[in-house]
Amino acid sequence: MNFNELQLIEPVLKALQQEGYSTPTPIQAQAIPHLLNHRDLLGCAQTGTGKTAAFAIPILQLMHAQMSSQAPAAQRQIQALVLTPTRELAIQIEESFAAYGRFLPLKKLVIFGGVSQHAQVQTLKQGVDILVATPGRLLDLIGQGFISLHAIKFFVLDEADRMLDMGFVHDVKRIITKLPAKRQTLFFSATMPPEIQQLANVLLTNPARVEVTPVSSTADTIQQSLYYADKGNKRLLLAHLLKNDDIKSVLVFTRTKHGADKVVKDLQRENITAEAIHGNKSQNARQRALSNFKARATRVLVATDIAARGIDIDELSHVVNYELPNVPETYVHRIGRTGRAGASGIAISFCEQEERPFLKDIQKLIGKNIPVVAEHPFMAPSPVEGRPQFDQRPAPQNHTQQRRPKPNQGFRSGGPQRASQGSGQGVRSSIGNRSSN
Repeated sequence: MNFNELQLIEPVLKALQQEGYSTPTPIQAQAIPHLLNHRDLLGCAQTGTGKTAAFAIPILQLMHAQMSSQAPAAQRQIQALVLTPTRELAIQIEESFAAYGRFLPLKKLVIFGGVSQHAQVQTLKQGVDILVATPGRLLDLIGQGFISLHAIKFFVLDEADRMLDMGFVHDVKRIITKLPAKRQTLFFSATMPPEIQQLANVLLTNPARVEVTPVSSTADTIQQSLYYADKGNKRLLLAHLLKNDDIKSVLVFTRTKHGADKVVKDLQRENITAEAIHGNKSQNARQRALSNFKARATRVLVATDIAARGIDIDELSHVVNYELPNVPETYVHRIGRTGRAGASGIAISFCEQEERPFLKDIQKLIGKNIPVVAEHPFMAPSPVEGRPQFDQRPAPQNHTQQRRPKPNQGFRSGGPQRASQGSGQGVRSSIGNRSSN
């Protein structure tokens, strides 16, 4: 199938052609016909499946067909609302609407917290057709009387499970009470825990259901590999991998904001350009770091999971899990930043002793062992039953550094050992908290 078979109007097809799109992804091919037929939709799809285009394209087409060419721009009312958990994802979605609708006379706006509301309010006063928003700023501007949702015809709740994780479900429920009963609703979530399923049941009327690539699966186009390394050697291992000049840009994940800042400092000491993006950074700093990374002015972007939601970098080839996530589904979301829309990608994970339970949960979720890189300069032994899991001492640099055993003590080598878990084949070494709204 190609986009020409989806009964799309010429201005949209022309925009898709300019974006280099020819073949819809599975979720696009399944969702677009339902939405063009005015059906509510329940979409279960992980990151990287193309769901933004799956809802943006039909909304643009339906709005264009319904809009009155006689209405002055300033008198337009918001007819489409997309609600999303993070600033970065909101910006990404608005950019997608702008790209796919570049030949349509529809006005779009993205609003989020952390910046002055002045420019957002001024644009609202000029008339907006499509609004992309995070919950906090939307409720704030509704409370001030700058936004009314009574004319909404299309409502999209994106990343619903992330809304739950970040504590936004109550805000979402407040917003829903302000929507008209008669509307077309699109609900997207990577997972369906009971509370999210209940919310979907309240929101949707006789919905079409589209489920593509469950969250427990990882794309076959992503080459995964695992490096066992002691905590103190991770920074050395990352710098070692980045000696490969073929790695033009890499997204590195840490569990904490402090950890992200520390990785950046370590890389900068190695003369590797790096910036961090997390909840403690100002919105301007986060956008600057993201823009630099997209423009390849910064080689390494280090991110926490909340800040990374919605980061969509064209042709991002490498993702590194500097620290394994303690939620196994997060691993799938992380490595899904690469290998998007059928492209190939490389996902590298570091694992220290304390992260062994996380690794076990991840491999159980994805249904396979991640191949282990059996030899590298900062190798820590892989766990073998009946033997120490990790040797915390640094490997000796040469034979003269090895100590002789003391009397009555067995000699214990501090040298690296070959990993015995996983595939055993060398894989090429190319490579929380509620967010402020």
